[in-house]
Amino acid sequence: MILFRHLDSPVGTLTLAANEDGLHAIEFPCNRHPADREGWTPGDHRVLDMAARQLDAYFAAKRRDFDLPLAPRGTDFQRTVWMTLAGIGYGETISYAQLAQRVGKPTAMRAVGAANGRNPLPIVLPCHRVIGADGALTGFGGGLPTKQFLLELEGAQPRSRDLFG
Repeated sequence: MILFRHLDSPVGTLTLAANEDGLHAIEFPCNRHPADREGWTPGDHRVLDMAARQLDAYFAAKRRDFDLPLAPRGTDFQRTVWMTLAGIGYGETISYAQLAQRVGKPTAMRAVGAANGRNPLPIVLPCHRVIGADGALTGFGGGLPTKQFLLELEGAQPRSRDLFG
């Protein structure tokens, strides 16, 4: 059984899902690839509590990495890509080509990009730190404004400026 709860955050209400195996999903309010929620039940779980505390600390700029049991569901290739994301440091960005090299599939940039886009544990497995080769913020399951916010929080992007401010 997978239990879930909601967590208010600066990027909107996140949905966290876990069971004894670990954290299965973190979803943004508008998720491009929502998880299959069949069998999910609202409830409390120690992994959900741990995830909520660590995410709160991250958003308060008091945590740079996460120490959680993870149980993302996907193919072996997807899980390899997702676990490789954990090696991208706080405040660091890499390109999709660099991610493909880190995965050991330098010619598979599109497949790596597709797996990155289906990451069920954003923030914890920091897919927001993968950007275009030219530095452009490209697709993100939580939307580009959320990606921009996360990178600004980490100091990886200059703060956006209001043209009239």
